[in-house]
Amino acid sequence: MDESVSNIIEGRKTFFIVPDVSLLPDSYLEDYMARGYEAYFIADDRTCSLDKKIEALMTLFTDSIFFFYIDSKVESIEWPHYIRYLQETYGNNALIGVLYAKRESSSEKTALEKYYLFDVGIQCGCISLEYQKEKNFGLIDKVLYANQAVGRRKNVRAIADNISKVNFEYHKKKLNAKLVDVSLSHFSCVVDENIYIPMYEKLTDIYVEAGGLHFITDGIVILERSIEDGKNLLVFVFVRRSDGQQGLEWDIKQRLSERIYVMITDKVKNIMNLVFQEIGRNPKPGERRGFKAEDLERLL
Repeated sequence: MDESVSNIIEGRKTFFIVPDVSLLPDSYLEDYMARGYEAYFIADDRTCSLDKKIEALMTLFTDSIFFFYIDSKVESIEWPHYIRYLQETYGNNALIGVLYAKRESSSEKTALEKYYLFDVGIQCGCISLEYQKEKNFGLIDKVLYANQAVGRRKNVRAIADNISKVNFEYHKKKLNAKLVDVSLSHFSCVVDENIYIPMYEKLTDIYVEAGGLHFITDGIVILERSIEDGKNLLVFVFVRRSDGQQGLEWDIKQRLSERIYVMITDKVKNIMNLVFQEIGRNPKPGERRGFKAEDLERLL
C-alpha cells in the first residue's frame, strides 16, 4: 500500500457516531485537531447501513476510539445490544465510549453507567452531555485527554501534496526541497541534493508552502539522513522569529492549524466515502463484515 495512505490509516482517530450537533457542533472538530485529537462525525445516511459503516471503520482504522450517542434513533439498531455485540466481538481492538443527553433522574444515569461500564465493559466512559453546548467542548476535551485520543503522536501530522515545498539558504547556498509532512511543531522535507547540515543547526528565513499556505519561519534541524537518489531527509522543529522560542508565531499557527485540518480530514473523508460506497453498493445477507487495509488497495 502507498506509504501516504498507510500513514493516513495508522494515526489514532476518534469517531463520534450520530452525535447531536446541537450539543456537540462539528465546528469543535477543528479545535480538537489543534489540541492533537483527530476526530470525525459519522452520520446515518443512505450510502450504506450505519452498522456496516461502524464495523468497516473498526477494522480499517484499528487504533481508534468510538463514541456512540445513544439518544440518536437509528433504524435496526438498539444501542444496548449493539454496543455489547461490538465490545464482545472486537474487545480491546475497539475502544468504545457512550455519550447521552443529561438525564433529570440520577437513578437513570446510574443505571446507564452500570450497564455500559460494568455489564458491557466499555473502556472510554459513559458521559452525560450538558444542554449548553459551550460546556460540552471542555467536557469532551477532558474525555479525549483521559482516553489518550492523541495516540502516539504529540501533534497531528499532515502528509503534504506533491506541490508543497520548502526553500532555504545554507552557507549562502539556496536549496530547494519537497515538503513531506507538517504539524504545528515540526515539518520534514527532502532536499534535492545531498548536503549535510549538523544536528541542532538553526536556520533562519525558511520559506514553507503547505497545501497552498505560504509562510516564513526559522527552524532547528533535529534529524538528518540520506535517502535514495542522493537526497537528504531533514526534520525541523519550528522556531519563532520574534523571540527564538520553539513554536510558530500566533497568526501563522492559527492559519496552519486550519490548513492541517483540511489537509488531513479531506484525505480521511475521501477514504471513508470510497469504503462506504463500496460496501453499500451490493449489500448481501451474511456478508463478511469490516474492511481491511488490503481491501482498500482495490479502490485506490
